[in-house]
Amino acid sequence: MSTPSPYRSLPVARRAAIVTQAMKLHRELRNLYAQRLVARGGGFRAVTVQSWPVDRLAREVVRLNAETVQDELDLLHLLYVELEPAIQMAFLDTAGVPHEQGKIAETVEPPFADAAAVARAAKAVREHYGDDGRHYLTTIATYNLASWPGLDLVLAEMDRT
Repeated sequence: MSTPSPYRSLPVARRAAIVTQAMKLHRELRNLYAQRLVARGGGFRAVTVQSWPVDRLAREVVRLNAETVQDELDLLHLLYVELEPAIQMAFLDTAGVPHEQGKIAETVEPPFADAAAVARAAKAVREHYGDDGRHYLTTIATYNLASWPGLDLVLAEMDRT
């Protein structure tokens, strides 16, 4: 059995909450997800799906796994940069990476920190945020490991201890 993506490893209720927030912030997502549900068949009519409250639509999107791989990345970015930036801010602060409320400037070139700074930041995030911190670290290692040298080694060490 394959390891689920960082997004799919989140509890269903948490994924539904993130999708709900994404649709509230980006109205076009509501239409996109509704179209996906209708296109899958199964008796969903466009007019019916469009009338659903956003939280019901989000629950159906998650239940039917209607999110694409790109959606997963975008939803995790939304979670860690927009909705709950505290973990990212702590990681960046400890690693010495300049940011604005958890957002790294486009002008900053990867890798964003050296392996020693990444290890220090990863350990601090794990200690302070526990499993949520571990999930954050797994997320950035999965989608952007090249920007964080040595993070894979730190995660492997965490798994052994």
